[in-house]
Amino acid sequence: MLPIRLDLDVSVQPDVTAVTVAGELDMTTCPTVTQATDTLALEGQTLALDLSAVTHMDSSGLNMLLTLRNRARAEHGVLHLCGVPRQALRVLELTGTRSLFTLRPCLTP
Repeated sequence: MLPIRLDLDVSVQPDVTAVTVAGELDMTTCPTVTQATDTLALEGQTLALDLSAVTHMDSSGLNMLLTLRNRARAEHGVLHLCGVPRQALRVLELTGTRSLFTLRPCLTP
């Protein structure tokens, strides 16, 4: 069994929750991100997902982002994708989903 190729850091502030993801977002690692974000209250909150250290994202990563976006919207929260690396941005562009997300250069909401 291969080690999980992912590191997560969660920082909860009064107006924004920052989740920093480092490593690969694929079918092996996305459940870890989902488990961490499922426990976060998004009601009226901004969730800033820092992807600047993501080295690879496949369709599982895209699905996880779309699910998180939909959850944030349902709970009247906002999802910002921060520091999206070129490869992950390409996945968003190829699938026509880039416009569904608010992209930021850094964690400032």
